[in-house]
Amino acid sequence: MKASLSVERRHLLAAATVVGCALLWSTAGVASRFVEQASGFELTFWRSLSCGLFVSAWLVVTSRSRWLRVVFETGLPGLVSGAMWAVMFTCFMVALTLTTVAKTVAVMAVAPLLTAVLAWVILRETIAARTWAAVVVAGVGIVWMVKDGLQGGEGSGSLWGVLVAAGVPLASAINLINMKRQQAKVDLVPALLIGAVVSCLAMLPLAVPFEASGRDILLLSVLGVLQLGLPCILMIAAARHLSPQETALLSLLEVVFGPLWAWLGAGERPAEATLYGGGLIVAALVANAAFTPGPVRSSAEAEAAEGVQAVGIAKSKPA
Repeated sequence: MKASLSVERRHLLAAATVVGCALLWSTAGVASRFVEQASGFELTFWRSLSCGLFVSAWLVVTSRSRWLRVVFETGLPGLVSGAMWAVMFTCFMVALTLTTVAKTVAVMAVAPLLTAVLAWVILRETIAARTWAAVVVAGVGIVWMVKDGLQGGEGSGSLWGVLVAAGVPLASAINLINMKRQQAKVDLVPALLIGAVVSCLAMLPLAVPFEASGRDILLLSVLGVLQLGLPCILMIAAARHLSPQETALLSLLEVVFGPLWAWLGAGERPAEATLYGGGLIVAALVANAAFTPGPVRSSAEAEAAEGVQAVGIAKSKPA
């Protein structure tokens, strides 16, 4: 019983952690309103650079002289995760230069669905009907939030922008599945450093000539630490105790919190569609959590648990 309670508490703490991460991720929009001179690509460069420096410092503190070796020890899983982080760090900003925010966010809404499908195919996760329903309802909520921007307008129909934006949910889904599959075998925090370095190198030729003021660099450095580095590290730890689709669903709160930050911090009052759509997303997440009986385990995890139980029973029997 104590072990069961411990698992449930870890699951609840992990869910609360991802909600906190979504809250931090959502600050990027309102913070960008206070940037004076930096362009879109330069925003990504400085944010990724400061994120990489923060993760490096984190690894030095946690691994000391072994920090560089730890990065190489992540192996192929670390390279896969690092590549996916780099795609997510860059594709969102590039998509915004090609199409509207509304279309970019709407494309990102498919992340939970892609994650659920990959979890079902690769991890043999049994996806509950309530989770499928929550994914669909949350997707409807996001489309509702951005429906005005989806109706068209000058510059809003770029196919390339939509295709680039599609890299974000696809990379997110692959990354979550990779993290869940590795479990405790590989520490994937160093993969964040790989992703930040790749993102910096990709943005460097597009960010030149640099135009950011000292104030811009300071603001973007804070974003790289508090909006990117820290929440990503926390999410990696929390993902160990959640199913991939749970993590993806809870991460959607970033879309809800973003307009609220812009309202409170920059005076951008959200439209009614944003409020109603955000309410629908929150309702879907609350309903999914309320009707979830306990932590979700993959078939592989269940089989492993049954094997451990069988060994224990065998050992308890008299010879």
